[in-house]
Amino acid sequence: MNISESKRLFNEAQNFIPGGVNSPVRAFKAVGGNPLFIKKANGAYLYDEDGNQYIELINSWGPMILGHNHPMIREAVIKAMEEGTSFGAPTAKEVEIAELIVSMVPSVEKVRMVNSGTEATMSAIRVARGYTGRDKFIKMEGHYHGHGDSFLIAAGSGAMTMGDPDSPGVTKGTAKDTLLAPYNNLEAIEKLVEANRGEIAALILEPVPGNMGLCLPNEGYLQGLRDICTREGIVLIFDEVMTGFRLAKGGAQELFGVTPDMTTLGKIIGGGMPVGAYGGKKEIMEFVSPSGPVYQAGTLSGNPIAMAAGLTMLNHLNSHPEVYTRLNEIGQKLTDGIGKVNQELGLDYTINLLGSMYSLFFTNEEIHDFETAKKANTGMFGKYFQAMLHRGVYLAPSQFESLFLSTALTDELIETIVTAHKSSIQEIHKNQ
Repeated sequence: MNISESKRLFNEAQNFIPGGVNSPVRAFKAVGGNPLFIKKANGAYLYDEDGNQYIELINSWGPMILGHNHPMIREAVIKAMEEGTSFGAPTAKEVEIAELIVSMVPSVEKVRMVNSGTEATMSAIRVARGYTGRDKFIKMEGHYHGHGDSFLIAAGSGAMTMGDPDSPGVTKGTAKDTLLAPYNNLEAIEKLVEANRGEIAALILEPVPGNMGLCLPNEGYLQGLRDICTREGIVLIFDEVMTGFRLAKGGAQELFGVTPDMTTLGKIIGGGMPVGAYGGKKEIMEFVSPSGPVYQAGTLSGNPIAMAAGLTMLNHLNSHPEVYTRLNEIGQKLTDGIGKVNQELGLDYTINLLGSMYSLFFTNEEIHDFETAKKANTGMFGKYFQAMLHRGVYLAPSQFESLFLSTALTDELIETIVTAHKSSIQEIHKNQ
């Protein structure tokens, strides 16, 4: 493939942008080579600056459930732009989408719009602290909640260990209020609660984590967290930036039947535009200014362009449950095909699947938390990524990112992906 224009752009970008990219995973450091610069996207395809076409399985990290550049979303954005791009004042669409979110997401009685998932999680923790009058919170090892200081904390030697900053610029003072626990381990949570009784404001997690590759909650785990938080007066926060409106209309909380106190949401509520939200129980959300004392603001919050796109997307998902039936079919067909190839080739790789999210791990061990995910062969994944890219399939450039499927994937495209998988795996093992 000719990638000279992407190479040129990357070389030029490094002169003006740190690392040449505006988000680290885009740099391809985990998989080798130079990043592709994308010119346009449509349906199931990305097109780079050199004119190459790729079937892609990222969908802007989740929100493009209906595929890229969907005519319905595009028309809503164009129509909204004709009336202005930003007002910094209330609009009717903000009310409409808030009402729709409240009707769809079990935990949300009131909701506040922000501009990103990171803003949503930062704000949710602040509100939980203000509501409870406590300072500490629990997060899970390997769960990503954006780049807020409180979330960039590395795991210590065990569940009882206070975190140390995982990035320069994060102070030890910030880190000391962040408690870490392994995912899928209720005993570790009980020990943290016992050691910090009456001091923990919130417990935040991805109910179905996608930032260490896709991992699934053990049976009873989410309900166990709910029970502990209820007993201890801890605000349970589900970070559904990835899973919200994707796994079901009401997200993972609807799918698993466990209702948190607060929920954070991401780009899907803007149809892929820059937007986020946090919401929850009325009595908690009433602590947000101007109703209450917890301050949070943003000029672009509830931006009319993003609201128009999101309202169109959510109305469609709310009125067309068959979207989820099809997404689940696509996920099952694709992973069944990949699994069959692996079996034919005598390879025992691990596939985690839930609805339209999946991860292929290059290990034969079950992946259920951060420690087991780290055992996957990242070198093998890098070779696989490049081999698939060469065959016209664009994957997330990291072993530790879930893939996201869209309804734009036809059965024929699924077969094309499976065929590319087979030839890629054969090439890798032939060259070992």
